[in-house]
Amino acid sequence: MSKNRYAVIMAGGVGSRFWPVSKQKFPKQFHDMLGIGKSLLQMTYDRLCTTIPVDNILVLTNADYVELVKKQLPLMQDTHIVAEPAMRNTAPCILLAALKIQKMNPDATMIVAPSDHYIEEEHLFNENLETAFDHCSQNHHDLMTLGITPTSPNTGYGYIEFEPSSNQVKKVKQFREKPNLETAKEFLAKGTFLWNAGIFIWHVDGVVSAFAKAQPALTTLFKNGYEVYNTTHENEWLEENYQKAENISVDYAILEKSNHVNVIPAHFSWNDLGTWGSLYDKLEKNSDNNAIVNSSVTAINSSNNIIKTDTNKKVIIQGLENYIVVDEDDVLMIIPKTAEQEIKQIRQSAINKYGDEIG
Repeated sequence: MSKNRYAVIMAGGVGSRFWPVSKQKFPKQFHDMLGIGKSLLQMTYDRLCTTIPVDNILVLTNADYVELVKKQLPLMQDTHIVAEPAMRNTAPCILLAALKIQKMNPDATMIVAPSDHYIEEEHLFNENLETAFDHCSQNHHDLMTLGITPTSPNTGYGYIEFEPSSNQVKKVKQFREKPNLETAKEFLAKGTFLWNAGIFIWHVDGVVSAFAKAQPALTTLFKNGYEVYNTTHENEWLEENYQKAENISVDYAILEKSNHVNVIPAHFSWNDLGTWGSLYDKLEKNSDNNAIVNSSVTAINSSNNIIKTDTNKKVIIQGLENYIVVDEDDVLMIIPKTAEQEIKQIRQSAINKYGDEIG
């Protein structure tokens, strides 16, 4: 296990599409969404610990969630839990993390990983990660991403087009926005498109240099705080300056502007667990194709549903097909799966009626 390898776990999102389980005060990455006794954050942390020293793992999160991170990851050093005082998308927090790690270890390579992804075949993930780390440690200016080999013409993901070659590491030709169905089918037919999973690996020098070239104002802002990073004065500096950062994703900020982006086509099973439907796809089903999390369910003439409640809650359903049934705290939601794209609006309607505490 190399002392020069670091990980940054992104754990600041709200996950509003998983309402009413995921709420502003307790978002989805801190929940045991799969009913296996671990939150998505804990699963991500455990996965990375197999290849990266525990002391080299950082968590970037919202200031409101720091105590949740400490509770769920008790081995984390306080200085490695970075509290974002304001929501500013992925570019500012990734640049901040890269500068913090660069100050700790100028020879570091790092992975940036979302906290809410579900990855099966972790041995395949580790093999891809090993290849990526080796490449970036030798090619400091290359920016690497893991692309997921598509299993369907999914319109919910961005895509990465790569240049065909026999090498495992392939040069990225371009990033593509979420397509319509016909375009997604064309992508799959070409065989040179991958899903953009938002998993990145790079040398700290390479990513800091890419930011300096493509985002000079953002880089100047965060380099102004370099002296206080990893000290007791860091939080104070962030409180005053973080809000000045532009709200921009790392894709727009540097990846789409760089000629040094590479991708490894990954073959492990992956799901970004972004919606109830995607969770249903990954959960084990019973003989009626019902996916059940924690509940004790009696289902009569009911199939293809997802039911999630508190542990051992007794649920009786009859005549339901293709529904989402979620009981969380004081909220019970029963909606057809076809309405899951409307959950953000449903959540807002509930907040308007019952108040912010429900969201």
